[in-house]
Amino acid sequence: MSDPYQISFAQAFLCSAFAACFAEFCTIPLDTAKVRLQLQKKVGIDDGVGLPKYKGLLGTVKTIAREEGISALWKGIVPGLHRQCLYGGLRIGLYDPVKTFLVGSAFVGEVPLYHMILAALLTGALAITIANPTDLVKVRLQAEGQLPTGVPKRYSGAIDAYLTILRQEGIGALWTGLGANIARNAIINAAELASYDKVKRTILKIPGFMDNVYTHLLAGLGAGLFAVFIGSPVDVVKSRMMGDSTYKSTFECFLKTLLNENFII
Repeated sequence: MSDPYQISFAQAFLCSAFAACFAEFCTIPLDTAKVRLQLQKKVGIDDGVGLPKYKGLLGTVKTIAREEGISALWKGIVPGLHRQCLYGGLRIGLYDPVKTFLVGSAFVGEVPLYHMILAALLTGALAITIANPTDLVKVRLQAEGQLPTGVPKRYSGAIDAYLTILRQEGIGALWTGLGANIARNAIINAAELASYDKVKRTILKIPGFMDNVYTHLLAGLGAGLFAVFIGSPVDVVKSRMMGDSTYKSTFECFLKTLLNENFII
């Protein structure tokens, strides 16, 4: 399967890790707001609070910046960068080699969609299994702002969080929420990478479009929107498993959220 744009695994890993880290730094304020919104509903139900503290994405960003300072929006950036180096580098760096392995090195032509989906599922699951501890620490740091006034912060930073979890909860605790995280990232990776390939190839068939940065941006926007929509319910469960230690299993978290709060979004 010859491809003039084929690059090595090391090149793909480094390029995707760098791009993922850059994107993480730019978007983590929105991600922090997302995590607060995902964790908020359960807090409101348990405490009997009538009105939620956070309202909408931009409203949540404003509330965090006003109450905790603008730097609080970048809480979790260090483990977020750790995560993107591992997860972002592996999921994209391994995608083409795994895809080639599935169809065979002698294959010529357009790779079938189901092979793209399977390759993305496998690389997404493998990458997040390795990167799960970084995701756990990131979510916990992002959730710290929800602690009641007067309650001391559990962690002073990313390294302290890794060490504290390891010391107090054991090494296995670093993989808390792994089931939900594998499901979330395998689904999102499959939806994102497979649809990106498909959308890009469809765009390139339109007269006037070439394989350039604009085509890649359009394909990426389409793939990203589709992936977020598909993966959102599992993402809520993943955040709650990592941010709230009261859940005993992924299934329990999913079931309680579904029964108590209806559709998971």
